[in-house]
Amino acid sequence: MKRITATGSRATEPTLTSVPVSRWNRTATGFTGACVLAVAFMAVIPFVIGGSAEQPLITLLTFVAMASLWNLLAGFSGLTSFGQQAYIGVGAYALYLVAEHGINPFGGIAAAAVIAAVVALPVSALVLRLSGGYFAVATLVVAGTFQIIATLSPSVGGTTGVSVPGLAGYGDVLREALTYWATLVVAVASVAGVYLLVRHTFGLDARAVSSDPVAAASSGVRVGRIRLLAYLAAAGGAGAVGALIALQTLYVEPTSIFSIQYSVYMLFMVLIGGMGTVEGPILGALVLFGLQEWLSAYGSWYLVIVGGLAVAATLAASRGLWGLASERFGWSLLPVGYRVRQPPPPDQVSGRPARAPTA
Repeated sequence: MKRITATGSRATEPTLTSVPVSRWNRTATGFTGACVLAVAFMAVIPFVIGGSAEQPLITLLTFVAMASLWNLLAGFSGLTSFGQQAYIGVGAYALYLVAEHGINPFGGIAAAAVIAAVVALPVSALVLRLSGGYFAVATLVVAGTFQIIATLSPSVGGTTGVSVPGLAGYGDVLREALTYWATLVVAVASVAGVYLLVRHTFGLDARAVSSDPVAAASSGVRVGRIRLLAYLAAAGGAGAVGALIALQTLYVEPTSIFSIQYSVYMLFMVLIGGMGTVEGPILGALVLFGLQEWLSAYGSWYLVIVGGLAVAATLAASRGLWGLASERFGWSLLPVGYRVRQPPPPDQVSGRPARAPTA
């Protein structure tokens, strides 16, 4: 608890009492500790279990990163994008270009994220002028434009694509382990980064912008700045994810790397898990990964099932499966924002506010 106290003039201004503000709780502390232990255990999996567990976990961690980043845009900032595959593709090609110039491919993941964010900056000047469905369609057009540019560029292989250079010195076991660790770092950074953002003023402002941009602007919220920060952060994260996908497949080809399937995955995971929550995208990633593993023999039918589940979860609760669990059981593992208790009514005799209870 944190205590905020303000006083005013006795004659003309009301005196404000202490207001306790809840920032954290024991449940959040325990859950965070469990997450740290889980990450520590996952970090040693290449030594304990080996390659049999690495590839499935790489896929799961990639899903977690994509879902968390898309949730930052749509769930918290109200920017529903159908074209985040644009920056996945930019990140993959950026990794190829920096590796081609002698930079270690694993070290080039950070460079790919920065390049994707830099590319997103001029694009944001165009697409952030739009909102709602217009914004969603515009992002899809941007992704298609980037795919055409890559297809027409012989320097990045054109329609045939390119192989990721700089990996010849790594054995298969070491390369897969390094890819796994890099994916774990990106997934943890995505979830933690989104949480730290929404726990501060950005989170409150983003929710206000998502709910009613006009009202938020009239209240002093810098709507353009909030949307720009969310767009650039999501683009940079998508660039890192694209670099990881390139390291996994060892090949970058425009049709596959700019596939709308990535945005469909993000949309499904966030809708299933719960928009506007930190835990929801992680739950959605687990559901999608489980269905993909269990129903892989049925081809694309698992997408139909995932789509039906997403619709059902959205109809059942406004925040998906995690929202349904929160509403039913009162779960709140990671509190987002601050919960401020209203001060007590003024004392009827003295006219002054009654003393607030201590934290």
